[in-house]
Amino acid sequence: MILQPLLPVPVLAVVLGALFALTATLAVKGWRQGTTTGHQQAWAWLRRSAIVAVVAVIGLGPSLPRTSMDTSVSAVDVFFVVDRTGSMAAEDYDGAKPRLDGVRADITSLVADVPGARYSVISFDSEASRQLPLTTDARAVNTWTQTMDREVTSRSRGSLVDRPLDALSRALTGAAEQHPANIRLVFFLTDGENTADGQRRSFADLAPLIDSGAVLGYGTEAGGRMKEYALAPDGNGTEGSYIKDMSLPGTPDALSVYDPVELAALADELGVEFIHRTSPAATAELVAGIDPDQIAADGRRALTSYQMLLWPFALVLAALLALEAAAGGRHLGRKVGVEHA
Repeated sequence: MILQPLLPVPVLAVVLGALFALTATLAVKGWRQGTTTGHQQAWAWLRRSAIVAVVAVIGLGPSLPRTSMDTSVSAVDVFFVVDRTGSMAAEDYDGAKPRLDGVRADITSLVADVPGARYSVISFDSEASRQLPLTTDARAVNTWTQTMDREVTSRSRGSLVDRPLDALSRALTGAAEQHPANIRLVFFLTDGENTADGQRRSFADLAPLIDSGAVLGYGTEAGGRMKEYALAPDGNGTEGSYIKDMSLPGTPDALSVYDPVELAALADELGVEFIHRTSPAATAELVAGIDPDQIAADGRRALTSYQMLLWPFALVLAALLALEAAAGGRHLGRKVGVEHA
């Protein structure tokens, strides 16, 4: 039990302390008279002292703790790792649409499949960056998803699937430290192409921090053509002509071919499954085993509030006031003066 005073304690002490001292003093004086009337007065003032004491207790606001679970804090953390390199604009998704169209559709669908979760977005092209920290604002995720596009072609330095490794590691580690009991899902959306120099690093060290998710691979073995992408002076993105492959005779249109071997290896390192995405499809099966409403309660934040316990003291006060009223009524009912025949 704790105290939550209704008024500052010094104010209660001065006002009620003075009243209690007065009533107690009058009770003692009445008792010392040694007469029946004095004793009656003493009991009356003791009753009033008790009223003051009960009011003081109520004023101090005795409160009991009450623990509840904050369901506004979800027990599911969802991380989207999005490949925005130029190859993700290759036109071999659902016919001849850009692969990023599939990414947009899948992220939107997954957000709807796991409502109430906390979502984070990490994107990578020539660099990796955390676009959205963990947030319960699904609209922010969907807005980012619908407005994002590939990197500017002139800035491209090739692609390596491990570019988001450090950013993802920091995000997962931070989430695990802050909410260790939460379920963490990672959805890695990429075509798996590695065109930059160097050997990519492994994601295997992150597997213990991941409960589920998937590597969603976009593209086809036949490959798709990609258009150049630039930013206009007003900041809007503009598409140009198809990128050419200068290494081949006749400089034909360059083709981006997805890498199923790399995608499967990435999924194995993360400890999740690899799903090939070539056309729009439901994503509910990817989170079929995750029910936010059934996740262990220790994945939610326990909130402790304090509820004032006033009713027992209010009952005592009501009883004392009833006795005071009854005593006052008897006093008023007495006949005063001499009755003449």
